[in-house]
Amino acid sequence: MSGMRPEVAGGAHPFQNSEPFASLDGRAASAFDPLIRTALAEDIGSGDVTSAATVDAQLVWSGRIVARAAGTVAGLPIAARVFALVDARVAFTGLVRDGARVDAGAGLAHVRGPARGLLTAERVALNFVGRLSGIATMTARFVDAAYGSKTRIADTRKTTPGLRRLERYAVRAGGGVNHRFGLSDAVLVKDNHLAAVGSVGEAVRRARAAAPGRVVEIECDTLEQVREALAAGADAVLLDNMDVASVRSAVALVHGSAVVEASGGMTLERIAEVAKTGVDVISVGALTHSAPALDVALDFDQNGGSTP
Repeated sequence: MSGMRPEVAGGAHPFQNSEPFASLDGRAASAFDPLIRTALAEDIGSGDVTSAATVDAQLVWSGRIVARAAGTVAGLPIAARVFALVDARVAFTGLVRDGARVDAGAGLAHVRGPARGLLTAERVALNFVGRLSGIATMTARFVDAAYGSKTRIADTRKTTPGLRRLERYAVRAGGGVNHRFGLSDAVLVKDNHLAAVGSVGEAVRRARAAAPGRVVEIECDTLEQVREALAAGADAVLLDNMDVASVRSAVALVHGSAVVEASGGMTLERIAEVAKTGVDVISVGALTHSAPALDVALDFDQNGGSTP
């Protein structure tokens, strides 16, 4: 990652996925089949009574998944798996790839197969695409706001339970990077840890002894805590809810000796100003906990049906 201290903890850092975004292929998407099956079971229950009652079992139809609003796409390979798991006869053809920025009205994918299968899979497929595209869209807006700086936009652990891997994928689709996946990946000493331990220096000492080779990051509310973290040899400092002037002073104090992350109250309106301070990373919980779903729909083609 540009601008980040290269030697921290043997070359590791708490922002793990700084490589270029790569869209899921079919095999990678199939790893999420257990999650998809759970979602389908939740929606279908004992059966899609409406489709079974009203739609000819032999009817074959085609349609398009379309974006009703402009945004950044994520989740199409997951949608393809949804249709495949409902009815393997459904043909799914992506018209764009995850990570693409699209205008309102853009076609995202074409589907063709048994009409009952299309209708049964529709809502779960759209829920995945809408949710993940919403995260990718919000991330892209934050990334655009930091354009021209070295600052990267990262997610947090404020994710939907069970969906973390996919939501982190959507952040990367929008141009962001990922913070630690979970509690076992890196040491992040927060305010409640410090309250229990007593001091920044002691927290770093214990972390080094118990978790050698792991990144040690300290959440700092004040410039004095930043000084303590640097003196103790922390790999990274998280500047929590600091105003811009304090963030700028903290960056000057660190002077490249540790990774500098800013977090807390990071709205789109603040990002450009905070990025200009020279922080390496701005982490934004809203990317995953507050992103509105992108409005997507499945539109059946007019006169697109046939029966054997």
